[in-house]
Amino acid sequence: MLDSYFKISERGSTVGREVRGGFVTFFTMAYIVALNPLIIGLSKDADGKFLGGGDAPNLAAIAATTALVAGVMTILMGVVGNFPLALATGLGLNTFVAVGIASKMSWADAMGLVVLEGIIITVLVLTGFRTAVFRAVPAQLKIAISVGIGLFIALIGLVDAGFVRRTGSGPVPVTLGDGGTLVGWPIVVFAFGLFLMIGLMVKKIKGAILIAIIVATAVAIAIESAFKIGPNFDGKTFNPKGWGLNVPKLPSDIVSTPDFGILGHFSLFGSFSRVSLVAGILFVFTLLLSDFFDTVGTVTAIGHESGLIDSKGDVPNNNKILFVDSVAAMAGGAGSISSNTSYIESAAGVGEGARTGLASVVTGVLFLFTTFLAPLVAVIPYEAATPALVVVGFLMMTQIKGLDWADYGIAIPAFLTIILMPFTYNISVGIGAGFVSHVVIRVIQGRRSEIHSLLFLVSGLFMVYFLSSPINAWIG
Repeated sequence: MLDSYFKISERGSTVGREVRGGFVTFFTMAYIVALNPLIIGLSKDADGKFLGGGDAPNLAAIAATTALVAGVMTILMGVVGNFPLALATGLGLNTFVAVGIASKMSWADAMGLVVLEGIIITVLVLTGFRTAVFRAVPAQLKIAISVGIGLFIALIGLVDAGFVRRTGSGPVPVTLGDGGTLVGWPIVVFAFGLFLMIGLMVKKIKGAILIAIIVATAVAIAIESAFKIGPNFDGKTFNPKGWGLNVPKLPSDIVSTPDFGILGHFSLFGSFSRVSLVAGILFVFTLLLSDFFDTVGTVTAIGHESGLIDSKGDVPNNNKILFVDSVAAMAGGAGSISSNTSYIESAAGVGEGARTGLASVVTGVLFLFTTFLAPLVAVIPYEAATPALVVVGFLMMTQIKGLDWADYGIAIPAFLTIILMPFTYNISVGIGAGFVSHVVIRVIQGRRSEIHSLLFLVSGLFMVYFLSSPINAWIG
């Protein structure tokens, strides 16, 4: 039954590979359960209230609800979209909601705008517009998007592990470790996990990524138990030799009762009584554009990595995949935990062999278990999970050989797409730069007829997105 419904054999996979892939995807993105509460749970709205309307942060409720919505939407992606893609609260989007939107209204109003954005993007899917834009992108630009995301997630892995860090001053924005030096046991765990993963892959050991994450976590627990390293930031002081988000130690309580008290705390149109209509529309537009094209890039990358993309650059069940992703945006707002979107970390599961929606179902079920097992998820440190992002980044980078570097109309946009994703830490910026430069160069070359009309429209929207700050200043 599983094979028939999910087309496991047809896609060259097995149930075992799908289950392993689902576990790996979960391990590489489970950090969102701990990180999302720190981003939106510690910020106050314009009324001086924390998320949920209280005078004190409720991080446990945010963590539980983050896991709940991620679990439900990821299972829905697996069952409806039959694609190895997991969803959770979008990083970057949650920061924008917390800092850029909620600071100017109540949390309920801000989440109402997220729901509104989800409704609009769902309508765009149902009318066929979102799918049409996806298909209007030239196949080689889709390859560039996939390669750029590969570099991006590799950088994410290196930064989250502390191998690469921000300098904070001077002409160079990032550096090796702490001031140009690798320090601390966590870096040793990262290096150990990375080389173990590479070695297992070279030896073609099944479950290489999953095995490496588990072994590295065990080593991290042993090191923390022996040396009592602690976190790299305890809320007051920074310890460059400390662990990233999670300190790897076995919790005293493995099971906890989830708190879903923040579900449904949103006001659909309340924001427009707090800010101007134009400002509200710009907030929704920014959320919409980022959500729209982050997903286009992620789906394209996962499609290429899994070998499920066709000669036109399309993936199977494209409409259903985009529909579930759109509904996830609404669900995130309705759950008061910010817009949910597709996660590029799903590529780690694909690297482990996942090819169908069964892997997403596995990941989703693990997220649902996490609502009760949040203390156990906190055992896995960044340094044990992030080697998977570096390895998968390499695998996605290999697609660069499919680009025509002799055609400037493709080569230059591809180059901008590839470098701007990691350099700006933003998928949408890379996509937008690629689209705009492709249109401009093709017009200069006198090959305007080769440009799909939707690309003209989308490039114009991206120009508005890039110039949103001066536009805001102009309209006051």
